[in-house]
Amino acid sequence: MSEPRTASVSAVEGRRRPETAQAVAPLWWVWLAAWPVTAVFVLSNAATPLYVLWQRDIGFSKGTLTVVFAFYIVGLIGSLLVSGVVSDRFGRKPVLLPALGLALAACLIFATATSVAALIVARLFTGIAVGAVVSAGMAAVTDVAGPERKRIAALLASCAMVFGAGLGPLLAGVLSEKAPAPTVTVFVVETVLLATAVLTVLRMPLRRPEAHAKGAWIRVPGVPRGNGRQLTLGIAVFAPGITATSFVLSLGPSLLAGLLGTTSRIVAGAMAFVMFLAATGVQFAVQRLKRRTILTAGAVSTTLSMIALITAVHTSSVPVLIASALLAGAGQGMGQLGGLSLLNSSIPPQRLAEANAAFNVGGYIPAGILPVSAGYLSDAVGLTDGATVFGTVLMGLAVIGGLVVRATRRQVTDPA
Repeated sequence: MSEPRTASVSAVEGRRRPETAQAVAPLWWVWLAAWPVTAVFVLSNAATPLYVLWQRDIGFSKGTLTVVFAFYIVGLIGSLLVSGVVSDRFGRKPVLLPALGLALAACLIFATATSVAALIVARLFTGIAVGAVVSAGMAAVTDVAGPERKRIAALLASCAMVFGAGLGPLLAGVLSEKAPAPTVTVFVVETVLLATAVLTVLRMPLRRPEAHAKGAWIRVPGVPRGNGRQLTLGIAVFAPGITATSFVLSLGPSLLAGLLGTTSRIVAGAMAFVMFLAATGVQFAVQRLKRRTILTAGAVSTTLSMIALITAVHTSSVPVLIASALLAGAGQGMGQLGGLSLLNSSIPPQRLAEANAAFNVGGYIPAGILPVSAGYLSDAVGLTDGATVFGTVLMGLAVIGGLVVRATRRQVTDPA
């Protein structure tokens, strides 16, 4: 009689256990689970080299350009207020599949855009999709990896984000210069990439969560009691880093045009690509370092990036501008990896998507506000002075972030 009872107890325990099927998934599935994050982030920056074409055909200022970019942030933050909680309650797939549908709709709108309003809607949809993948999608990578592979999960999820963000503008720059119908071909290719991401999500080895988070459906995302310090430390470095890369994405092409006298979309896309390639490579390089060291190095890198940016605009030096972009990418990459590693190591699975959402809200709010402000300031006083003010403010924030990390030991200590 004991065997049936044992089986029954095991069945009950299985029902109570949270998403654990992913703990035995092969390593290749952990890598593949990161693909939807990459595919959506390709879309997130694919429009970057194309804005010069839309500016020529539609006609709008640098300030308007940063507003178009800001609607991406609006959609992203709005999505983060919902997607993390919904994902933790109903699972990753019910959030990721609609998000990929919105991303596909954004491709269609971008490909047929003839007005600023259309660009705004496309960027808004893109932001909503990105908000879903940085909460539910990055949590899905951790779920598939299982509790024994949290560190590699944080690395792959973070690298998927920055690699996709860099691949998008490079792909768009090359296709828009070499292929016919530049603002159409780019998004046809991206549609194919997103379709493969949909198939990946459908096959992803995930279970619906058994334990549901409590509280309001729409709320400012947060972390469990006792984990607020880890969240704050991650944001302190990640926010200046991603704000620096957002500036390069939104106004980098204008800076290149001023310094080089070129509007080459390949050059603009290549600069964004090497920036995010640096963000990807540096994470693999530092993955075995202590989290406190990673975060400190991220803050230093962002600080040096802003020094280089100010130097570049005052000396009209393209190499120094590229160095600034590389340092900005490294700063974001290390801040992102350090922050996600802190969350993965301490947040339970049933709150992880919401924690990821909170982390990204903290990063993307300044990434939306400061570049937009710099864009309008540049319209008023010139790109050189606008970039100088931006660089000075962000350098101060990066220094503060680094000092906060160095002053805090216990919350960033790696487990034995």
